[in-house]
Amino acid sequence: MQRSIFIEKPYKFTPAIKATWPQKLYRGLGLHRVTLRRREGVWDHEVRGAEKLRASIDAGHAVLMTPNHPRLADPAALHNLGIAAGCPLYFMASWHLFNQGAAIRFVVRMMGAFSVNREGMDRTAIDHAIEILKTAERPLVIFPEGTTSRTNDQLMALMDGPSFIARTAAKRRAKEELGSGKVVAHPIALKYVFQGDVDEAAGEVLTELERRLSWSPQTDLPLVDRIVKVGDALLKIKELQYHCPVPEGTFLRKRQSNMVDHLLHPLEEEWLGGPQNGGIQIRIKNLRVKIFPDMIGDTLNLSERRRRWEHLERTYLAQQIDCYPDQYVTEHPSVDRLLETVEKFEEDFTDKCRIHGHLKSIIVVGDPIEVSTKRERGLDYDPLMAEIRERLEAMLLELRKESRMYESDK
Repeated sequence: MQRSIFIEKPYKFTPAIKATWPQKLYRGLGLHRVTLRRREGVWDHEVRGAEKLRASIDAGHAVLMTPNHPRLADPAALHNLGIAAGCPLYFMASWHLFNQGAAIRFVVRMMGAFSVNREGMDRTAIDHAIEILKTAERPLVIFPEGTTSRTNDQLMALMDGPSFIARTAAKRRAKEELGSGKVVAHPIALKYVFQGDVDEAAGEVLTELERRLSWSPQTDLPLVDRIVKVGDALLKIKELQYHCPVPEGTFLRKRQSNMVDHLLHPLEEEWLGGPQNGGIQIRIKNLRVKIFPDMIGDTLNLSERRRRWEHLERTYLAQQIDCYPDQYVTEHPSVDRLLETVEKFEEDFTDKCRIHGHLKSIIVVGDPIEVSTKRERGLDYDPLMAEIRERLEAMLLELRKESRMYESDK
């Protein structure tokens, strides 16, 4: 997975298909449902609040949709919302998705996606997104977390990019007097509920991982304890691999934080002039922008290319570690949290994740937030992204109630 997200060839912007018929065909043939069922195991769906999105469109507003991003299934799932609201959608999507073969590229474009280069400043993609919002052509979906998390109940840090795009579009829309409609942002909460047998689904994966660790399957342990034990072992393997010191009695979250800094600080010293502060995902993005661009083409010798791949591997591992929230399975041991965590173990350790099926997607549309044409000066945070985060967290907290709590028979 790590190598597949870095494309070693010159970036070329791929625009969205403006015609609506490909998306109508995609939905009419039920390709989004086929994708969800076969590739992601999502068998059922529910949409709540589609009328809010429809009302914004009917009012002439330009609509930015800002969903959380827990699974790769999210773009296909959001087409169920588009159908319910009676509108086509645009998506900003990572360029690597357009480089996974002609068939996937064709489907991604049918879905309404255009590319963005996450490893650089992609002015073309930003301008394309601004133009879509300025003209209120159709709702634009941008995932503000920037990457999938597999932590449905908890958000990662939100990037400021969506706010810049929305604010710039609002300025241009007002300046050019393009109707009375405003630019509005709709927070969208995505939730996946597992309706199958989590003991069977998670147990099968854990048994395989335990055998890879040269253990006998730990089937005598309760499922939550088993997950914690495997997670601890997987982190220890990486601590040993990268010679990360771990003082006796260090709590798990502190170990994760220490490991991330151990991975990133040397890179930040070399590439950014010293250790950086702020969110881990932003630190990683800033490093990749420095490390990766020169790897395109033949300007680097083999030794330097290998060295930079090692640096990128460190950023990828730091990103993986950051996606394990503290006490995620022990504080609130829902069936969905247990399965998400085990899926992430498998994906991170084997670079694959089996399809368990029995998932239901729930999509909730939040109330619109009017986007100001100006950003308040003197603040060390973006007010729009702060409000989007606050609303998303409240919506996800409410959606926690949809999850079954795990009940162990041990």
